Amino acid sequence: MPKTTGRTAALILIFALVTFLIILSSNNYEEPFNYKDLKIKHHNPPNIRKWELQDSYIPVSGNKTLHSKCGSCVLVTSSSHLLNTGLGPTIDQSECIIRMNDAPTTGYEKDVGNKTTFRVVAHSSVYRVLRRPQEFLSRAPGQTLIFWGPPIKMQQNSKANLYHIIQRASSAFPNVSALVLSPRNMARFDELFQAETGRDRKKSHSWLSTGWFTMVIAVELCNKVHVYGMVPPNYCSKRQHKMPYHYYEPRGPDECTTYIQNERGRRGNHHRFITEKLVFARWASVYNISFSHPEWFEDPDN
Repeated sequence: MPKTTGRTAALILIFALVTFLIILSSNNYEEPFNYKDLKIKHHNPPNIRKWELQDSYIPVSGNKTLHSKCGSCVLVTSSSHLLNTGLGPTIDQSECIIRMNDAPTTGYEKDVGNKTTFRVVAHSSVYRVLRRPQEFLSRAPGQTLIFWGPPIKMQQNSKANLYHIIQRASSAFPNVSALVLSPRNMARFDELFQAETGRDRKKSHSWLSTGWFTMVIAVELCNKVHVYGMVPPNYCSKRQHKMPYHYYEPRGPDECTTYIQNERGRRGNHHRFITEKLVFARWASVYNISFSHPEWFEDPDN
């Protein structure tokens, strides 16, 4: 009898161990990511322009809300392709001008202009923006800063202090509006990525870029969007020479090296720059988006 009991106990232990390993393997499942294998979904994307703005952006101070709508916007990227273009005056004549992170205008006015309506800032760039108030806050009264990041870092009741740092800076510059994306809106950006690519952002170790957030916000706010400096999805397979990733960092990393390394990355979280551009190419006709410097064509493979 003791021998039978021992065998039963051993079988139960083995069964429990196998079950545990199956569950552990399931929880650690990593969805492989290779943009060449992706089939960007050719369906009608969610109507981003019908997203509710009032509940999507939380004012950091005061009662300011994001309700502005622009007929026409330009999205000025941080790309070195803008250097020596002389686009500054053209950009500054636009109805609404959208910029990203800590891309400066001082010293680059000839090529990128110096006016700003909206600036979309990642949580990782908060300190770089706020430590230069003369560039990003006091020089452009009336602009709106939109901060995005994990809710655990960006909400008022979070343990991280980013929200409170933004709040203090916003109070010091009352002519500048500061808002953060709500947790619901952050989730909606993830859902949009999965709907368009068929990949779960977390399982595929993907981290949405500021370009992704800025493009979606531009579509929300603008009836027409013209993007300056963003390369098409096939650019890195055809480019002839190296280009700095940012126009304001001439000795910084190479643009295509950054794109390709992130696109192929498996461990840790990576931006999927090329995949995002494949999605943007499909959105162009849906949301009235155009691209120049360099030009995009209807078929991203040509």
